Amino acid sequence: MKPKTKSIIQFIVVFALGILLVWVAYNQVATEKEKIISAFTNANYFWVFISALIGFLSHIVRAYRWKYLLEPLGYKTSFINASAAVFIGYFGNYAFRLGEIMRPSILDRYEKVPFQIGFGTVITERIVDTILLFVILGLTLLFQFSELIGLSSKYIFTPIAEKFEGMSGLKMIILSMLGLGAIVAFLLFRKKMAGKLKGKFGSIIKGFLDGLSSVRKIKNMWAFAGLSVLIWAMYFYSSYTCLFALPETSTLGHKECLTIMLLGTLGIVFTPGGLGAYHLIVANVLMFYGLSKAESAAFPWLVWTSQLIVITIMGLLSLALLPIINRKKNAVS
Repeated sequence: MKPKTKSIIQFIVVFALGILLVWVAYNQVATEKEKIISAFTNANYFWVFISALIGFLSHIVRAYRWKYLLEPLGYKTSFINASAAVFIGYFGNYAFRLGEIMRPSILDRYEKVPFQIGFGTVITERIVDTILLFVILGLTLLFQFSELIGLSSKYIFTPIAEKFEGMSGLKMIILSMLGLGAIVAFLLFRKKMAGKLKGKFGSIIKGFLDGLSSVRKIKNMWAFAGLSVLIWAMYFYSSYTCLFALPETSTLGHKECLTIMLLGTLGIVFTPGGLGAYHLIVANVLMFYGLSKAESAAFPWLVWTSQLIVITIMGLLSLALLPIINRKKNAVS
């Protein structure tokens, strides 16, 4: 199968999953349509705007932080080009989940940063983001331990236990055999897989390693760390300020917002831009906190849609303006 065909199929499958989750979320609140519309109508859009503005600034800070990874490798990039690449990357994630490919491609085109180097730094960013997500997990466990246990029990462990209770002994044996077979297959073919990985994706791995080495060479590590924390603080306050847009969610505080942010972020991983998954997860979290179905369903759509509008506008503007802004560079090259 050609890589392009494989990417298209993968996108269709993931996008279909997002649509399915939107349908599931809609079915949960189908009887509350009028109340949801009322929630949107009566929402305080000043706070939605502030939320969107904070989200916008977080992407600007991310672009500024990027230079700390690129400079040790000998590449000084234009802040405008780096910002445009970030917005185009996020737009690509909403549309095709190709953001990590599009970002370094932009720098390769307009800043002559080799794609593999740019890709390596983007992957390194994701590692830093994952570390900070674990920090968020730690804070959430510290301040919302019982709530997380309750959410896990209600939406994960109890449904799984119920499924296994109704499962026959034969099905359990088949599942166990399949699991054992997968482990054996991995052990038998791991060397062959490693060889293919080395040959086919060697250059990508090299770029990734170069990106990791840039972390060790950063001149001002404290500034890089501070910017990383600032990005996630902005993510947090982008959600927190939007809580004030609806009367019921305005009663929630920082601790509850930690849970919303943690679980909502996990939802974004599953589908393009979190389509469906983010809405379903956050709505269930809010209902767990005792909010009505209508308000619980409206809030994630307010947050998600406002960010989508920002990313769409800035992504399309960046695509349109980059050739114009870099006209002189294009002429020279």
